[in-house]
Amino acid sequence: MNIKKNILETIGNTPLIQLNKITKSLPCNVLAKVDYFNPGNSIKDRMALKMVEVAEKEGKLKPGGTIIECTSGNTGMGLALAAIVKGYKCIFTTTDKQSKEKVDILKAVGAEVIVCPTNVEPEDPRSYYSVARRLSKEIPNSFLANQYDNLANRLAHYESTGPELWEQTDGKITHLVCTAGTGGTVTGTAMYLKEKNPNIKIWAIDVYGSLLTKYFNTGEKDMKEVYPYISEGFGEDFVPENYDMSVIDHFEQVTDKDGAIMARRIAKEEGLFCGYSAGSCLQGLMQLKDQLKKDDLVVCIFHDHGSRYVGKIYNDQWMMERGFLEVKTFRDIISSRGSKQKLITVQSTQIVSDAVDLMRKYEIEHIPVMHNDEMIGSISENGLFQKIFQDAAIKNASIHSVIEKKYPLVEFNSPIEKISSLITKDNGAVLSKDEGGNLHIITKYDILQSLTK
Repeated sequence: MNIKKNILETIGNTPLIQLNKITKSLPCNVLAKVDYFNPGNSIKDRMALKMVEVAEKEGKLKPGGTIIECTSGNTGMGLALAAIVKGYKCIFTTTDKQSKEKVDILKAVGAEVIVCPTNVEPEDPRSYYSVARRLSKEIPNSFLANQYDNLANRLAHYESTGPELWEQTDGKITHLVCTAGTGGTVTGTAMYLKEKNPNIKIWAIDVYGSLLTKYFNTGEKDMKEVYPYISEGFGEDFVPENYDMSVIDHFEQVTDKDGAIMARRIAKEEGLFCGYSAGSCLQGLMQLKDQLKKDDLVVCIFHDHGSRYVGKIYNDQWMMERGFLEVKTFRDIISSRGSKQKLITVQSTQIVSDAVDLMRKYEIEHIPVMHNDEMIGSISENGLFQKIFQDAAIKNASIHSVIEKKYPLVEFNSPIEKISSLITKDNGAVLSKDEGGNLHIITKYDILQSLTK
């Protein structure tokens, strides 16, 4: 029987999946090493387990001990899984830029999580590096994993990720593309692949605001290169000891926006629900596509799962607030009309024929019904047609007698997706107020027009 003794035995041997749509303009095949198939949903499971095993072997981690680590979330998950199976406690420090989902997941698997400020120097006592170091000194029988400088990190990828890629491609891999953070994945995998074939190109993907690219190009640790960035899980404001720059051929920087947008494309066009770094990895490759040839075989590392970013890159509002998502809104549709025509309304005390005259005059189908300055309902051409067809005398009746439900009221910056979901068979329009308090109306016809422009 093929039975795993525990969850740790399911780490590794993740699938290599061909990309088909996004990369169709490239001259060669592109494969994704999809490591969210690991039990902790990220590639970090590999190195987390290896760091624990090495620490046990070296006597640094003893029974009943506490594992301490500063993590953006994924390494913590891997360590937590190892701790559950092996009987350790976990305390993790992370930064306030990490998604809430990551913190909640770590707590769900029994870890204590301490959130620290992002925009401080690594040596600042408030940084998540410093807090982890302090705790490791204060707590008896504790082990600071230190994924940045612990060479068991890259050893894990030398022993597993590298050999898997070589075997899965029958040794035909020509390029490895991988985001660069702690350096463990890109360095360890590269070390193995370069031993097999020194001609394999290793392209490390970095983010603007990280100093790694400048350091790779000049050997200079230039803090002027460092500034806050939104991308998660890669990029650094120092150079971890796991790096061996001699096995890396090129560093390419990607913007926060481009990485986020590409991650969403991967989900929609390839069916792979990946994290931020996967989007940045593939975006980096696309920026380097002119260097590829017909017979190349490219492998991109897709580190983790998109479930950890549903409140961020997969949230339209979050994307819009940062200018990452160019979507049309209620405001855009109103602005595109170009006309300053005031919203046509009727008072509930008017008669039905008044509404019919307004519909004919302004060629409109939907009119809000007001009581003084308050909307209390609506009246539609379709609804009136049905009623007048049944009783022609109703045209002299009060509008209040034929009033329909009032239209939904949304924020002026609401995206089209939200507006369109509110327009149904029984509701033909949506209203919103601009900054001046003026009411505006959008119908199904307005949305169709905006989408075809």
